[in-house]
Order: sequence, then C-alpha cells, then structure tokens
Amino acid sequence: MTQQPAPTHSYNTRRPSNDAAHERDRLESIQRSVDTFTTNILDGLPIQTSWNCLELGAGAGSIARWLAARCPDGRVVAVDLDTRHLNAGPATHLEIQEADITHKDYAPGTFDLIHARYLFCHLPGRDEMIARAAGWLSPGGWLVIEEPYDLPAATSPYPLIQRILTAYQHIYRENGADMTWARSMPALLARNALTEVAYAGNLGRMGGLEKDRWRPLIHGVAPALLASGLITDTDLAEFDELLKDPAFIDIPQMTISAWGRRP
Repeated sequence: MTQQPAPTHSYNTRRPSNDAAHERDRLESIQRSVDTFTTNILDGLPIQTSWNCLELGAGAGSIARWLAARCPDGRVVAVDLDTRHLNAGPATHLEIQEADITHKDYAPGTFDLIHARYLFCHLPGRDEMIARAAGWLSPGGWLVIEEPYDLPAATSPYPLIQRILTAYQHIYRENGADMTWARSMPALLARNALTEVAYAGNLGRMGGLEKDRWRPLIHGVAPALLASGLITDTDLAEFDELLKDPAFIDIPQMTISAWGRRP
C-alpha cells in the first residue's frame, strides 16, 4: 500500500519510523488491549460460517485469524502494506495480501463482512475510502470501522503526560493523520446508505502496571518525538519511571467503533 511519503494509511503498520522489534511490540500491545472489545462487537453480528470477510490493515493478524476460525466455510482476506508480522496460522482459507488499500480494488458485492482497525484515520482520502469499502459489501453485509479518538493532551492530570501526548499527537498530525476523525464515522456510514448504524467506545489505558498499552507506542516513535523538540530524553526516562508507579493511570485516547449494514 504505497502512497505519499508522509501520510500513513494503517495505524497497525504504518506510522513514524521504528524498527521491527518495536513494531511487533506495538502490534501485540494493541491486540492485548483492544481485541476483546473488537471481538465482542463482531460477535454481536449474525456471522455465518460461510461468510467472505475482508480485514483491512491486518497488522499482526489476530482479528483475521479470529474471523477465519468463525468462518471455516468461507474466505478471509487479510490485507496490509507490510505483512512481516502477519501469518495465516493453520487456516488454509485465510489469504494474506500485501497491497496498498488506497490503490487496491475489489468487485462490488464481494464481502459479507469488512473490518478495519486504526486504519482510516491515516488515509488522506478517508471519507472516500469508506464509500469504496461500502461498495465491496454484498447485500446484507456489514462494515465495521474502529478508530482512535485522541483526548486533549492538556487535560491529562500529569504535566509530563501533557508534554508527551502533545508531541505524540503533533507527529501524527504532521504525518497526515486525523486522530479525531472517528467522531464522524456513524454519520459517514449512514450517508453511504448503510442501515442499522450503531457505535460503541472503549477507553484506552496508560499506566496501571501490566495493563499499560502505551509504553510500546511511545517508545516506538521515540526518535520522531525527540526530533519534534517538544520532549527530551529526560521526559522519556521519567515516563518509564512513572509507569512503575501502581497509582499512575491516565486515559489518553479512546477507540470508537461504528458499524452498519448494506441493505
């Protein structure tokens, strides 16, 4: 999925530069903290074993493999720009595609379920991509989109976290991401003729010892954070120390999920 050098399309695989080990840590952290929320939403849909499913921005593949287990008589396509961390496991009906989704197309009516997580907010034509994805649905098919919604950095009760989140949000804006776009998703689904539109939210967690999700996220983009000039090495060291405090808990972000059905 190659597009302009700056904007990135998949929160799961494309972001300010990091190495493979940091990327794997980041993807696994996301899966640990969000997969249950995601699968609970998918479980609420009338999934059939014969469904054909498309997982956009598949990351390390946990949701694609979950879909493959739920739809053993169908087909699951997992697509991402970078498939180094993605494997099909034992499922022979799980197909991995390495492609730029902004340049990829599927025939209308191909899929009974399309799911994407932390993808569309990074696309320069995100609204148009929603319309395209809706067109790939078969009649009665479902589109499920999950995106981050950043809370204002200045509202954190921790001055250190205010600085770190300000830098974090800044570098994503500079790379073309809109981390508040998720609020528009339900209306976008409805405007694209999807029905039974619904949505839910999942609060993120920074801190809480082993429940923390954000250490791999922050350290994965540490070079870009430091290059912004908004934080220092000392700030990052203090962040690591703060994470050791069992009383440290913050809510930097929430995940908004929205879904709708093609009539």
